[in-house]
Amino acid sequence: MSSDTPETPRLIKKYSNRRLYDTHTSSHITLADIRELVLSQVPFQVVEVPSGDDITRTILLQIIQEAENAGEPILSSDMLKSIICAYGPMQTMFAGFLESNMATLLEIQQKAGNQSGEAWMQFMQGQMPAMQQLMSQYLEQSKSLYLNTQNMFGLFNPFNNKPKQD
Repeated sequence: MSSDTPETPRLIKKYSNRRLYDTHTSSHITLADIRELVLSQVPFQVVEVPSGDDITRTILLQIIQEAENAGEPILSSDMLKSIICAYGPMQTMFAGFLESNMATLLEIQQKAGNQSGEAWMQFMQGQMPAMQQLMSQYLEQSKSLYLNTQNMFGLFNPFNNKPKQD
């Protein structure tokens, strides 16, 4: 197989009894096993039997839900509400924003991968307040830029709906 050809995704089948079956290993697997595939960057697709529907996203959301319930959550209630509010006209822009920022964070983590996991965690815990402040500033600047662009073109300005009086 050449390096230019993308690897065929591993097929995981989900049966009506809610069991997951890995066709690559010919064995039943759990959500924890699928999480390991994600961490190992193994391409896979989860298909519901007998409909054939691709339910990969649903399974990934279940893994996130388990992780959120298991320990200290990443997604606060306020953040989840914000994500729900982003569906609709802002959805495409928001999805791109999240994807690019997650890719950047993962790249930073990969570059620091030479360090031990413990050292990385200690470093990140020390840097967390500074990173949160930087992200907050970045988001405020992005918001300001977006609102200024809207105002400049007269888009979506709910206060501009009144007819002008001469």
